[in-house]
Amino acid sequence: MRSLSILPALLIAATLSGPPAHAASSDWHVSEGGRIRIVTANQPDAGGNLRGVLQIELKPGWKTYWRDPGDSGVPPQIMVDGPEVRQAELSFPAPTRHDDGYSEWAGYDSSVLLPIQFTLAGHHQPATIAAKVMIGMCERICIPVHADLVVDPDRSSQQVVEEAMVHNALAALPAPASPGFEASIATASDDTLTVEATLPEDARSAELFLAGEGGYAFATPVAKPADGKLVFEVPVVAKPAHKPDGQGLPYTLTSSAGAVSGFLPYP
Repeated sequence: MRSLSILPALLIAATLSGPPAHAASSDWHVSEGGRIRIVTANQPDAGGNLRGVLQIELKPGWKTYWRDPGDSGVPPQIMVDGPEVRQAELSFPAPTRHDDGYSEWAGYDSSVLLPIQFTLAGHHQPATIAAKVMIGMCERICIPVHADLVVDPDRSSQQVVEEAMVHNALAALPAPASPGFEASIATASDDTLTVEATLPEDARSAELFLAGEGGYAFATPVAKPADGKLVFEVPVVAKPAHKPDGQGLPYTLTSSAGAVSGFLPYP
């Protein structure tokens, strides 16, 4: 995983260098397990992309889910409405595995920032963002949280803090998978994927998180050393009749040496 930036240092950097900040945030939506809001930073780039985060603050003992929470969870979702924003895409820091006694699932047991990339209709100016967000917050049971969040680019009282928060969230994402640190499919059948992990030399342990998309669903990967290599057997719960289009199945591979994310080809 990329190193987390220290917030005070980011505050100083944002204050002393670069163009003026144009960060903004929505109001908080408060629920039983915590609260959520959207924070955006700076202006859109030449392609109309604006960076932001979904800030999830959890109360002690509460948890929330990764992009694929398993067979009974609620994955984070965001939808945008209105003519100024075309789409919004979430990214995810490395999760951890949890067992609540009923099922195993991937997620976060403390407050977390989920980076968002907004694609704006206008490339050269900030936009009002109206988003519908749904996440799950869990203590003993999971509570779906629905929120209508609006970010007004002309209203911000903590621009430097918001700018630093977005940079910090992006820095905390897993690095892109590379030939020395990645996962690949070794074999595939109708009921099992065998995924081989390539790890840095100093890595002592690893865990694979595989997201089911496009009609695929998977149970928890099980690590099994084989011929000096680390492989994961992934039970296939469901698969589509035909391979979908797209990049493939999103995965995150975590280890004692950090974390990476990438895509496995559809089997």
